Amino acid sequence: MSASTPPSSRRRFATPLLIAAGVGLAAIAAWKLLSPAPAAGPSGGPQPTPVRVATATQEDLVVRLKALGTVTPLHTVSIRSRVDGELLRLAFSEGQHVTAGELLAEIDPRPFQVQLSRALGTQQQNLAELDNAESQLKRFAELQSKHFVSAQDLSDQQSKVRQLQGRRQTDQAAVDEARLQLQYTRITAPVAGRMGLRNVDVGNLVRSGDTEPLATITQTTPISVLFTVPEPDLPAVVAAARANPQLTVEAWDREERTALGDGVLSSLDNRIDTATGTLKLRAQFANADESLFPNQFVNVRLQVSSSDAVVIPNAAVQFGSKGSYVYVIAADDTSSLRTVVLGPADGERVSVREGLKAGERVVVEGIDGLREGAKVEVVEQDPPRTGA
Repeated sequence: MSASTPPSSRRRFATPLLIAAGVGLAAIAAWKLLSPAPAAGPSGGPQPTPVRVATATQEDLVVRLKALGTVTPLHTVSIRSRVDGELLRLAFSEGQHVTAGELLAEIDPRPFQVQLSRALGTQQQNLAELDNAESQLKRFAELQSKHFVSAQDLSDQQSKVRQLQGRRQTDQAAVDEARLQLQYTRITAPVAGRMGLRNVDVGNLVRSGDTEPLATITQTTPISVLFTVPEPDLPAVVAAARANPQLTVEAWDREERTALGDGVLSSLDNRIDTATGTLKLRAQFANADESLFPNQFVNVRLQVSSSDAVVIPNAAVQFGSKGSYVYVIAADDTSSLRTVVLGPADGERVSVREGLKAGERVVVEGIDGLREGAKVEVVEQDPPRTGA
C-alpha cells in the first residue's frame, strides 16, 4: 500500500501557485486601467484618416520624351599643311573664333615661288617655239599650193605644230600646279569656328603627311546634339516629326536643373540599332551663348505632342490587379476607389483619358490607410508618418 501525500505538503505546493495567479491578474488589471481608450471621431466612430489631395485640372499637357545626348559639332576640321616646308607664322590664338577664309598659318613660300618662276620660263620658251612653228606652217601651206615644197614637208610641219600645242597644255598645267603649291603655303580656315590648342610651334618643318594636325577648328554656332530614343517611342516621334518638321528639343544639364538651350529636331537616322533597340536622332541648336560645349553630355527633352486633357499628379495613381486606380474624395470627405485609364505623362503629371473629371479631388498622400467609403481629413501639411 503506497503512502499518500500529507495535507500539510499539499498546502505548501498550492500556496505559490495562488500567489503567481494573483500577481498575473493584478498586472492585467493594471494594464487595462493604464491603457488609453481608442480614439473616436466626433460621432463616436473611428478617427478620419489625414490625407493630402490634388484637384484634377483640364489643361494643355505637353508630352516630352527624355533621353541622354552628346553635344556634337556640325563641323570639326583638322588643320594640316598640304606642302612641305618651314612653318613661318601662326596667325591665330588658341581658343580664338575664326571665320571661313581667315589666314591661320603660313609656310615658307620661297621654294614654291622659285618653282613657279621656272614653270613660267619654260612656258614662255615653248610658246615662242610654237609661234615660230605656226608661222612656218602658214608659209609651207602657201609654198605647197605652188608646188615649191612637197606634201610630206607640209605634213611634218603640221605634226610639229600639234606637238608644240600639246606641250603648251603641259606647260600650262605645270604653271597652274606651281601656283597652287604656292597658294597652299597660306593655310586658311575652311569653316568658321573656335580654334583648339596648337600642336606645332613656329620654326618647325611641317610635311603634308604629318599625322598630327597643326590645330583643329570646331564649329560651335550652330551646334548639334545626338541622342537616341527607344524603339517603342519611335511611332510617336515619327508622327510628331511628320506633323511638325520643327519639333522643339530642350537641352538640360546633368542634374536637369538648368536649361542650356532650345533647338529643333533636324534629322533621324535611317535604321534602328539592333544591338540597343534605339534610333539615333540629331537636334540643332543656335547656341549663341555657347552654353553647349562639344562632347558635353546633356539631358534631352523632345516634345512629341500637346493635348487638352484632364491632368493629375503621378503620386495619385495606384496600380492593382485590375489596372490603374485613384482614390477620389467626395464633397462629404469620404473616399471612393475609382478605376482610371491613363494617357501620356509629362514629368510628375499624367493625363487621364477615362474615369475622372476636371474638378474632382484625388488623394496624393495618405493612401495606405484608405478604404472604400472611409472618412478622411484633408490637411495642407504632410500626413503624420506611422510606424517606427
